[in-house]
Amino acid sequence: MGSVLADFAEHWPLYAAIPFVAALIGYLTKRVAIEMMFRPLEFLGIPRTFLGWQGVVPRHGGRMAAIATDLLTSNLLDLREIFARIDPARLTREIEQPLLRAIDDIARDVLAEYQPRIWESLPPMAQALVIKQVQAAAPRLVRELMSELRENVDEVLDVKHMIVQDLTRDKALLVRLIRETTRPEMAFIARCGIYFGFGLGVVQAVVWALTKNPWVLPAFGGCIGLLTDWLAIKLIFVPREPVRLLPFLTLHGKFQRRRAEVARQYGELIAHEVLTLPNLLDAVLRGPRSDRLVAMVRRIVSAAVDEQSGRLVSATIGAARLREMKERAATRALEALPDTVRHAEGYLTAAMDVANMVEQRMLALTPQEYEGLLRPAFRQEEWKLIAVGGVIGFVVGELQVLLMLH
Repeated sequence: MGSVLADFAEHWPLYAAIPFVAALIGYLTKRVAIEMMFRPLEFLGIPRTFLGWQGVVPRHGGRMAAIATDLLTSNLLDLREIFARIDPARLTREIEQPLLRAIDDIARDVLAEYQPRIWESLPPMAQALVIKQVQAAAPRLVRELMSELRENVDEVLDVKHMIVQDLTRDKALLVRLIRETTRPEMAFIARCGIYFGFGLGVVQAVVWALTKNPWVLPAFGGCIGLLTDWLAIKLIFVPREPVRLLPFLTLHGKFQRRRAEVARQYGELIAHEVLTLPNLLDAVLRGPRSDRLVAMVRRIVSAAVDEQSGRLVSATIGAARLREMKERAATRALEALPDTVRHAEGYLTAAMDVANMVEQRMLALTPQEYEGLLRPAFRQEEWKLIAVGGVIGFVVGELQVLLMLH
């Protein structure tokens, strides 16, 4: 024991440094593990080999997007309720001017194409009167379209396909969705590396003083990396419910503890990054069920043309020509729909209130369901992240040996 104390007195700065180096190992292995979760977005290295890496989240983007979508569509979103919140009268007022301009353009172009002689023979005032008669029917057409959308929203919009496609195509969005809602958890993991690493470093210093075995430092370094990675990840999720160990010590998974904050952030991200008006419009106009919306618009426009045909269409136009005219009017209406509706983006976003719906329903999830929001991002490659922490810890421990021996 005397020789041990003498050695410690002589080399105390090196012994004192061991816990701090161990804390640094713990922190660095956590930071590397965190970054490996999300970066790089694309594979870097030699393709079809183990010599390279792609972030866990972007690598398994399709699976994670599917899991997130299942959670959203089964527990957090009700499309019928969302669309029911839209007031057709208010929507009509919001898009009134662009809607009237679109109807003006469509009516003039279609009539000029299919009834050029009659249309061109009318004086400007008569043409304007015809256009105003068509425009007067616009509010009713909007109400009819909204009514059909509400009743058949599941047939028109495949929201699962839309969300999975968006999150899979945009890996950066998927990473942002997970990373933005878990920043405190990521910081907690890194801090755990410091605390756990320092504590193990004290033990490491004592064992080195007693044994002087060159394997002690790298072995402890590897253990620090492995254990702190594993423990930090576990402490994010468990225990799911608060467990009081002492009057002043209650254990509760950090992600579970922050549910209210996470629910608010997640709701905002879904509302402003995923279920946006442009994304919804693109899905209903170009998604796998877009043909049903097209048929719906064609039916409504066709009925409107029939209603106005006595005033606008010559009796000699013929049935085939009339059908072409209806098709042309419906096609033009579909083309004008995105630009027209975007003028009501602010109203529609507030009326649908997706963020609040997601937040409130997330707060009502069971702890297991709530954990499913983030846990898949860790589970698939968790062992690799822990192993990398062990390898880095071992290497740094070996460097410590070189420092101690020289």
